[in-house]
Amino acid sequence: MTLSNPTVSLADVISAITVRQPILNQDDLSPSQLQTSLTGIGSLDQATDTQLSFLSDKAYVSALSNTKAAVVLISEENADQVPASSIALVVAAPYVAYASATHLFDPARSFSNEQDQFFIHPTAQVADSAELGDNVYIGPFCVITEQAKIGKGSKLQSHVHIAEQVSIGERCTLYPHTYIGHSCQIGNAVRIHAGASIGAEGFGFAPMANTATEGWERIVQLGRVIIGNNVRIGSQTCIDRGAIDDTVIEDNVIIDNLVQIGHNVKVGAGTAIAGKVGIAGSAIIGKYCMIGGGVGIAGHLEITDGVVLTGMTLVSKSIKKPGVYSSGVTSMPAMDWRRAMVKIRALGKK
Repeated sequence: MTLSNPTVSLADVISAITVRQPILNQDDLSPSQLQTSLTGIGSLDQATDTQLSFLSDKAYVSALSNTKAAVVLISEENADQVPASSIALVVAAPYVAYASATHLFDPARSFSNEQDQFFIHPTAQVADSAELGDNVYIGPFCVITEQAKIGKGSKLQSHVHIAEQVSIGERCTLYPHTYIGHSCQIGNAVRIHAGASIGAEGFGFAPMANTATEGWERIVQLGRVIIGNNVRIGSQTCIDRGAIDDTVIEDNVIIDNLVQIGHNVKVGAGTAIAGKVGIAGSAIIGKYCMIGGGVGIAGHLEITDGVVLTGMTLVSKSIKKPGVYSSGVTSMPAMDWRRAMVKIRALGKK
């Protein structure tokens, strides 16, 4: 099948947006306007007269007067600046409205719809004791092992490995080469992107008296990974199973690519974690936190709800008060940086 950009009506766009928020001027739109055909989404200065655009940042308001977009998602504050040639859709949160609309223009959407019926690819291996719900799609070379459960409408693309006694909820999508370790539980509407590892062995070893000659005694990781509903996990992210207690990712957490989450970590609902973050074992992250790229979080500490960690921050002790925290040194000309380091070294001397 060849992917193609879909064409949708303004009425379809309104239906998608109103799942999350109302269109404040919907009663002012004419029947002919509702049938306006849209072929895609563009920025205000690049959109054509068959595309949808939006304004969510006042920094771009100057582009509004000259936009050629057929439809503009806009707040009440700026609605009167939409040119007469464009249709204004007035909403409280234009960026959220834009996010809702993007689903309609996904070129892969039509292919995804073809996977909405029960299917097991001939190359897939499915254990006799596995339980598959209605309209489950199992792609090429997937392995579903003993006593695994796959919920209604879930889709496993090629080369996904589901270990023993795993439970996957409804309407989940697992992209190619995803691994789910034994006994782990995945909630509903979870998206796990290519190459992610959920429930591999945590980094647990007991040191012998002389590790150079005797090595390390491996600690079998007896916990699981429990993932809530509506969670997004990026490509090549690793979430290790618990040593004794479970590693837990609560509802509505979004995790970027290349994130490492150690054993026994708990991440609270609604938290966002950007790429290349490392969270050491047994750390507890609160609800609706925002963790910037490259942040390092030491183990066995707690971060309260509502904390923002800016990029490259190193967290070495618990954070008990909500707020924005930083520790990284921002870029500067090399000679300025060297002079700053000299002063920092001097501060550390007795």
